[in-house]
Amino acid sequence: MGIVVVGAGAAGVQSAVALRERGYAGRVTLVGGEPHRPYDRPPLSKAVLRGLGRPQDVVFDVDFAGLDIDVRTGVTALALRAQERQLVTSAGELPYERLVIATGADAVRLPGDEGAYVLRTLDDAERLREVLEARRDVVVIGAGWIGAEFATAAREAGCRVTVIEAGAGPLAGVLPGAVTAPMADWYAEAGAELRTGVRVTGIGRGGVSLADGGSVRADAVVVGVGARPATGWLAGSGIALGARGEVLADEWLRASVPGVYAVGDCVSFPSGRSGRRLAVHHWDNALQCAKTVAAHVVAGGRSAPHDPVPYFWSEQFGRFVQYAGQHGAGDTVVRRGVPDGDGGWSVCWLRGDRVTAVLTVDRPRDLAQGKRLITTATPVDPVLVADAAVALKAAVGTAVGTGS
Repeated sequence: MGIVVVGAGAAGVQSAVALRERGYAGRVTLVGGEPHRPYDRPPLSKAVLRGLGRPQDVVFDVDFAGLDIDVRTGVTALALRAQERQLVTSAGELPYERLVIATGADAVRLPGDEGAYVLRTLDDAERLREVLEARRDVVVIGAGWIGAEFATAAREAGCRVTVIEAGAGPLAGVLPGAVTAPMADWYAEAGAELRTGVRVTGIGRGGVSLADGGSVRADAVVVGVGARPATGWLAGSGIALGARGEVLADEWLRASVPGVYAVGDCVSFPSGRSGRRLAVHHWDNALQCAKTVAAHVVAGGRSAPHDPVPYFWSEQFGRFVQYAGQHGAGDTVVRRGVPDGDGGWSVCWLRGDRVTAVLTVDRPRDLAQGKRLITTATPVDPVLVADAAVALKAAVGTAVGTGS
């Protein structure tokens, strides 16, 4: 029967590949609900949306046949009979010895937004590229990562863009407002209007209506208010799910029934590093999850638990934003550099004398060195951390260094 991987995004594809790389010799079947060949998602909000790349450019460069991976596209998971080890799909039942759930997440929709666009799949990106090519007036609901990236592409295409955010500023609920406040200026600099602290109450053909009684006209409305794990098909399977529908896995990404693992956007796991359960919806986590599962399967359970330093990136308004780690509400915020300077800036979060997270804007060296400090839990001097002229890797002890 072998291993069935359900979900052909990054987490699923990398899981199948990692199994082969680790030496798994049994049958591997990769099932994907979309009709397209398995493709990578990060370029959708970047190159594909901006017309800088063709749809075929995002297809994974994987020799599935050479790896003896049976890829079945256009096959949707419908249910799971865990006791019988049967995956029920739109093409029939698939027996398995082990199952890897990699069905990712679906874009959150708003009531009455049937005519609005979302950006989650290749087809979504293709439809939105037509909007940009027509240079239409666009309203974006949500100033999160996807909202900012779409607004960037829309302004580059010459669209008039208004971004509506219910929170107090960009990335509300993800990062502290004091940290992201400088990002609000990026919208104005790019010629986009950002309205914060107001909710959208209605979406119509001509735009949106707002809770403050106002309205914004638009030819197209894009909803970018987050995503939820695509796990509705697991109802009645016996697999434990969290409040948002994520599979509750253990430290080796095993679900609550035997023989089942979960990876990527649809899973949460206990993190000893963070001291809490994490759900990480980013590409790097998909890759790390795949490695964990493959190692656990091939090593017969004798492998390291899954506890990587979370990492993600975003390209918006001509800036490269990166984040690594996991900050807490009680952590101390330490700034490096001036947000309106030419050399980029960073923010570090400290818990005592340990770095727990780092956010960088056009300072990739800070990101790489900060991530290393998080991984090794190296004690640092907060005074040196705050000095942007001091390399983060030198912000240890009392000796000031300026190495690269």
